[in-house]
Amino acid sequence: MMDATFWALIGLLIFLGIVVYLKVPAQMAAGLDERANKVRDELDEARRMREEAQELLAEYQRKRTEAEQEASEIVEAAKREAAAIAKDAEAKTAEFVERRTAMAEQKIAQAEANAVGEVRAAAVDLAIAAAEKIITEKTTGATADKLVKSSIAEVKSRFN
Repeated sequence: MMDATFWALIGLLIFLGIVVYLKVPAQMAAGLDERANKVRDELDEARRMREEAQELLAEYQRKRTEAEQEASEIVEAAKREAAAIAKDAEAKTAEFVERRTAMAEQKIAQAEANAVGEVRAAAVDLAIAAAEKIITEKTTGATADKLVKSSIAEVKSRFN
């Protein structure tokens, strides 16, 4: 009855006994547990790194949004400042033109007044000369001198 199957069974039982005696299943379980722990630690590390990456991404997006808002505010402030400068320059230009126009009008009025004065003075001189000539031709003596002097004084007082 001792055939090969029996001896194979005996060999198998001895092998299993040795395996159990040497605590191979416990070592295998410990190795598997160690590998499972290592995988779990790696998964935890990956999860932690993912959370950090998400936090960093959220922070950078927030900073980008703040920077875009700040840039927009700077552009708006620059536009307002440029408009104010343009408005100020326009007002100063208008004031300058108004001042120059007033000065030109004043100079024209002064030149006109000078011209009128010169014309009056020339008219007075001409009238005096004509009156003097007429009186000299028609009157003689002391009466003529008296009449000429009084006429000249009267004409001068009226035209000046």
